[in-house]
Amino acid sequence: MANPEGTPIWYELLTNDAAASVKFYEEVVGWKVTAPLPGGMEYRQIDTGHGFVGGMMELSEPMRRNGAKPTWLLYIGVDDVDASTKIAEKEGAKVLLEPFDIPNVGRLAMLADPQGIPFYVMRGASDESSTAFERTGMGKCNWNELATPDQVAGNAFYAKVFGWNYPDKMEMPGGAGDYVFIAVGESRIGATMKRTSEQPPGWMFYFRVPNIDAAVERVKKAGGKVHAGPMDVPGNDRVIVASDVHGVPFGLAAPAVPPN
Repeated sequence: MANPEGTPIWYELLTNDAAASVKFYEEVVGWKVTAPLPGGMEYRQIDTGHGFVGGMMELSEPMRRNGAKPTWLLYIGVDDVDASTKIAEKEGAKVLLEPFDIPNVGRLAMLADPQGIPFYVMRGASDESSTAFERTGMGKCNWNELATPDQVAGNAFYAKVFGWNYPDKMEMPGGAGDYVFIAVGESRIGATMKRTSEQPPGWMFYFRVPNIDAAVERVKKAGGKVHAGPMDVPGNDRVIVASDVHGVPFGLAAPAVPPN
């Protein structure tokens, strides 16, 4: 894995019904989701047509009994999973899964930040760079947005563990606080904000589609809900916040002027 330390490298949907989730996201985003990989786990890969953006795993009954719930998760690329896990734990993170290896895939660990928001750290086995996050890549994740109950502490945690920096901010409407941009080196990857009483804490991922108005109709037709938008955002994009057929939140982004 050649990505710089702290880069988002993979996105993963945990679902109680993989078949229904596959149908929903293929219709809404235009992905092609593979059949389950060999090995007995209900794990599928999400193909954008020009590279994988992530995976989809159906939760088993033991996973659900242990508290696993449908959600989207983020994998953050690191140079040394064990070292990053130790630093994160020292800075207040909880280790949910100790570092472990997956043959031909890489080494990873699952953590929760000091505010209880889960994510993975990973060192991929491949020498190729991940392209799961691309700022304007079609079908890829274009933006990573963290809603956290303690924005100052959250920002400090990710800066300490992954070297993130926060080059700019803008005031949010209605006195909701600042929208603080995240960068890995010079590359902006998303933003943080203080969660409101109406939203749960956690990460929101925005995936790119060609036309946001058409995407709104596809979300509704496929059984999901649109909660906010379409709305214009900096960078000449339009976005929506939605939830899938199982109520899992996600975002979509598209050019403000759709391609011909």
